[in-house]
Amino acid sequence: QVQLVESGGGLVQAGGSLNLSCAASGRTFSDYTMAWFRQAPGKERELVAGIGWSGGNVDYVTSVKGRFTISRDNVKNAVNLQMNSLKSEDTAVYYCAAKLGKFYTKRYTANEYNYWGQGTRVTVSS
Repeated sequence: QVQLVESGGGLVQAGGSLNLSCAASGRTFSDYTMAWFRQAPGKERELVAGIGWSGGNVDYVTSVKGRFTISRDNVKNAVNLQMNSLKSEDTAVYYCAAKLGKFYTKRYTANEYNYWGQGTRVTVSS
């Protein structure tokens, strides 16, 4: 079992920044590919960014490239999502997810992730 707990969400004005964190516990964190998903009201869950075990293998959905940065700390067992230049369309509940396996690919679907956090809400006001 892997437990994931997100934090850092909140209300921010458009153009502002937030840093989301996901603390993991229970298994060897570096055995897992990590990702951030989001789900806006009335929309399907969307992959935002993912990162492989070493941190050198990352990818982003096109809409956040250049604004969001995913990183991980295998000593602290944490994955972060730094979100800059936030837009109203970034408003969603953000979820941290873990998939057993070291190498990330955006081809992984949400169903392939083994563990999920409870989510943290991000609201961007325009």
